[in-house]
Amino acid sequence: MVTRELRRMLDPDWVWTVILRYMPSAEPAPATIDATDARLLLELVANPRATGVELATRLGLSRNTVQARLARWEAAGVLAGFERRVDPRALGYRLAAFVAVVVDQHRLADVVAELAEIPEVTEVCGTTGQTDLTVRVVARDADDLYRITGAILKIAGVQRTNMALVMQQLVGPRTAPLLQRLAGADESAAPRPDAGRQDTGENSVQFRRTGR
Repeated sequence: MVTRELRRMLDPDWVWTVILRYMPSAEPAPATIDATDARLLLELVANPRATGVELATRLGLSRNTVQARLARWEAAGVLAGFERRVDPRALGYRLAAFVAVVVDQHRLADVVAELAEIPEVTEVCGTTGQTDLTVRVVARDADDLYRITGAILKIAGVQRTNMALVMQQLVGPRTAPLLQRLAGADESAAPRPDAGRQDTGENSVQFRRTGR
């Protein structure tokens, strides 16, 4: 038996309403990333401090080509800011949780603005389903987490919340597998300058298991 909620989710008009509500309207179209871009980005993932000359040498590209692509990515917002690389645990925030929030739809924008004012809120996403927002928060300890969730509940327009504590991060935020897939599109057409030499792992992408 199809429930009313399921029928609503299958309604194309409702789906487009949700998409348009959360779709950025003023942001430029994302930059197109080709296979050469992907190879260059993979090198940056493996060696974030590599210079333009080092990247050009490893990939067999000209320095001007590398610099032009880096400048294009920076202008298009392809490269995330340094802030995303800072681990909150190093700042003393040992706990993390996802808070699902049900919001009065007439106050959605105000609620998001209020959430952004809470320093421990690291991410807010609009979602479909039984709740409207998924909020990622960090906390120093259990008492701190209780205080933060209480602050969220006090926001005008928040109707109810449901929290899930992160016990362990099994797979961290990553884009390397996507870049590897895209880079493989021209792997045979554009071999690396070190092809044929024994792989020492110096230039390979390293994956590291992380956990709480």
